[in-house]
Amino acid sequence: MFAEYIWLGGQNELRSKTRVIESEEDITLWNCDGSSTEQAEGSDSEVMLIPCAVFNDPLRGNPHKLVLCETQRPNGEYLENSHRHWAKEQFDSAKEEEPWFGLEQEYFMINPNTNLPFGFDEKGKQGQYYCSVGANNAFGRQLTEEHLEACVAAGIKISGINAEVAPGQWEFQIGPCLGIEQGDHLWVARYLLIRIAEKYNVIIDFEPKPVKGDWNGSGCHANYSTKKMREGFEGKKGIEFIHEAIEKLSHKHDLHMSHYGKNNEQRMTGEHETASYSVFSKGIANRGCSVRIGHENLKNEKGYFEDRRPSSNCDPYLVTGLLFQTTVL
Repeated sequence: MFAEYIWLGGQNELRSKTRVIESEEDITLWNCDGSSTEQAEGSDSEVMLIPCAVFNDPLRGNPHKLVLCETQRPNGEYLENSHRHWAKEQFDSAKEEEPWFGLEQEYFMINPNTNLPFGFDEKGKQGQYYCSVGANNAFGRQLTEEHLEACVAAGIKISGINAEVAPGQWEFQIGPCLGIEQGDHLWVARYLLIRIAEKYNVIIDFEPKPVKGDWNGSGCHANYSTKKMREGFEGKKGIEFIHEAIEKLSHKHDLHMSHYGKNNEQRMTGEHETASYSVFSKGIANRGCSVRIGHENLKNEKGYFEDRRPSSNCDPYLVTGLLFQTTVL
């Protein structure tokens, strides 16, 4: 059987290579050439690949596997952009809170011949592409449908897809997931999207603002709750815990923004369904706020809230770990 080892390179890009094994028990520590991934010097080039989550491989089929890995130096030190172990420590320190996450991953499909999104027309109207149908509006649907089916076959908790506001822009949603599995499932879903796009000769762009001007950027909105927010606790309603969590986030805005993705200030201008990068705001069903509560959660007085600040290229381990750390720990 084949095991496809997946890890992050030195610029947070996804990398992978194939290992031929006899059984799943042979999915063990491996290594790669870190001097070719900007993670080590040629004189001491080994980067250790530490398996941390295994999925079915929908591209090759059963019994083959996808193996998500963290990265370490030979002395056991984690590399600077390997954050899974840190996030897991946060969740493990208060398991009784049962944090649920759902991340909404936006991205652009880029035509490699033009370096513009598929279907891009400067005269196009912002919004005509959102949840659209028809060859003049929806570009790349075949790829997104194939990605959806691949995620389901892999065992990834994908909950939906839709065309987004700009041409060639799409979104998929991962979750609800418990704790650390949110980051695992999102990273592998990103990997599958990029792999499937290869055969269509499509570039997947996770940058927050790949098309300048009067066009939406891409985010990775984080829906989040704890058991207390969903159910209440000791006479307090869930909505009270939601408001308390949002208040805590308001005091840590700069910390979160510094860990919510690169070039995010280009997206968060206060326009195009974003809040200001430098100012925290909250609201009800307001897509122009940093954090919002939906009408249904307000009516039910329990549930979850949405943090709209994370960028499309964020590390989900940092986003989920920080949300939990700030609101619970």
